[in-house]
Amino acid sequence: MSDTNQELADFLKRARSQGDPSRAGLPADGRVRRVAGLRREEVALLAGVSTDYYTRLEQGRKITPSAGVLDAIARALDLDPVGRAHLGNLIGTAPARIPRATPSAQRARPGLHQLLDGLEAQPAMILGRRMDILASNRLARALFADFDALRPRERNYARWLFIDDAARELFVDWDIQARAAVESLRFAAASDPDDRLAAELVAELTDRSREFRQWWIEHRVYQRTFGSKRLRHPIVGELTVEYETLTLPGDPDQTVFIYTTEPASASRQAMNLLVGWIQPAKSLHAE
Repeated sequence: MSDTNQELADFLKRARSQGDPSRAGLPADGRVRRVAGLRREEVALLAGVSTDYYTRLEQGRKITPSAGVLDAIARALDLDPVGRAHLGNLIGTAPARIPRATPSAQRARPGLHQLLDGLEAQPAMILGRRMDILASNRLARALFADFDALRPRERNYARWLFIDDAARELFVDWDIQARAAVESLRFAAASDPDDRLAAELVAELTDRSREFRQWWIEHRVYQRTFGSKRLRHPIVGELTVEYETLTLPGDPDQTVFIYTTEPASASRQAMNLLVGWIQPAKSLHAE
């Protein structure tokens, strides 16, 4: 096993290359900058550590900084809270995770399926580890795709975005949504580096998608909590949906996504049309 943490090295180099010397308040030293971003000695100065210490950390050496030092490096690199958490995951100083007593195949509880089915006017789904789609209601399947019809290993949001051509056609802002999925998967993978299925998913998408391969190398991280998606739906036309996420206290590895539309908007009208479009199927199923 290598003594070098290549994931950590890549992340720190990427973050440093995006640093802004003027925003960091560093005095001009008259030297010409041959590359963008901060120099190693500048990050060390801002973090209050020696250049040698930071250099060894950026090289992925086996070092375990204190929480205070990590906070200082995160501030020097202008990391957001997700970036700071990702740094802790990569170094191995994140809070210990409770050992899972569940099998590797996640399942949403029956009560959660009932909760989703009760949201007849809002598309909703539950994502689990590595962005696996654990459950979706009828309206979500009508809006996005019939995830229940996919084979179990294919029920993954990131995989669907990059592999299914219909997903590319559906999202007006596909590149924004797909990049966000890569960054979310990056964050999730670092929080559980022993997840074999996550490693297999990353390997498959790296092999099959040029965009995924490019964005994965950039080593950006993101944690989706709310936002919007612009769609070009084949039945009801263009609409924008807003989403909010709910993390379940009893299972932090599962996240509920609920999609809404602005009242009295064209998007709300389109969503109402979609609700009406699936009603016959609902009635037939009830019989």
